[in-house]
Amino acid sequence: MKVVVLTGAGISAESGVPTFRDADGLWEGHRVEDVATPEAYDAQPFVVHRFYDARRKALAAVEPNAAHHALARLEEALGDDLLVVTQNIDDLHERAGSSRVLHMHGELLSAVCRSCRGRSRWERDLVDLPPCPRCGTPDLRPDVVWFGEIPYEMDRIYLALEAADLFVSIGTSGAVYPAAGFVQQAAAYGARTLELNLQTSEVTTLFDETRQGLAGELVPAWVDEVLVRR
Repeated sequence: MKVVVLTGAGISAESGVPTFRDADGLWEGHRVEDVATPEAYDAQPFVVHRFYDARRKALAAVEPNAAHHALARLEEALGDDLLVVTQNIDDLHERAGSSRVLHMHGELLSAVCRSCRGRSRWERDLVDLPPCPRCGTPDLRPDVVWFGEIPYEMDRIYLALEAADLFVSIGTSGAVYPAAGFVQQAAAYGARTLELNLQTSEVTTLFDETRQGLAGELVPAWVDEVLVRR
């Protein structure tokens, strides 16, 4: 059985990953959208860098939860027949033990050079404009897919959806495309579809089955079911 799992903000929220939004939807007086576009970066690079530098530092204070660990356990059993596609830019899947993970929206612990396009593992601040490890140009930006940019690995994701027997969405709102369309893509190729979410999403009605509750409870229970059936 080939399984594709899509994870969203809901799975990381249970680990305490901060959203950096105040009650009014702002971050230090800025709309979050104002720090998540190429145009915003061109207009105020230091504000954008401070935003992502703060998020990168915050990763040290959170840990993978039971849902992350359950998916790592599922990978041990299914091997290459499991692919986790995540919209999250944290490293909680990897820290839980998963290795077959595609970060379609990029990664906080990576930087990309706008001059040479090289991608580098990055754990320090970028606000002081350090040189690119590859070409030496001080033109690094967060390796994060911003609004208006094309997500990573789309060809590989669509091939996996085409071959999948089961597509599972965990902790996603169903509001952000192209990920919101994955359920239709998988179903069109004959996959069974399952949504595990805290509440109804914008695409809940498109799934064959939905279960509502905490990811830390739903995901381990679902993984146990899969492993018993194997």
